[in-house]
Amino acid sequence: MTSQPYYLKGSPLTIRLNSAVGWLARHGLSFMGTTELSVRGRKSGQLQRVPVNLHTHQDVQYLVSARGHSQWVRNMAAAGGGELRTGRKVRTFTARALPDSEKLPILRTYLERWGWEVDQYFQGVTAKSSDEEIIASAPDHPVFVITMTS
Repeated sequence: MTSQPYYLKGSPLTIRLNSAVGWLARHGLSFMGTTELSVRGRKSGQLQRVPVNLHTHQDVQYLVSARGHSQWVRNMAAAGGGELRTGRKVRTFTARALPDSEKLPILRTYLERWGWEVDQYFQGVTAKSSDEEIIASAPDHPVFVITMTS
């Protein structure tokens, strides 16, 4: 019997808060760098929108899923890219999932930058955790390297 991939579904309050943060980003008001991700649904074909924290490490941009193998992650894996929107600024991109073996520096710097918001989803792992602890958490947190196409 195989275990299900880690995914922590948001509470009704979190879902409402994410909706508000996404609406603000869509209308040009970014909270601490939040932007709205649009990705085509793998089943519906409709654009799905969710607020995300675009993370930059060594001049490369990444999307990290703190909550695990969420719907946007599954859609991104199928679509291979999407759009990021903050106000009228819309940027399209392609995405490539990173293997777990390459995630350590990205997850550590992501937790340094966004830990105040996402530490609760990392099951006790923080930016100050050992390399081994962060590496052990890597399979639970998909990371996509993104390349802007417009």
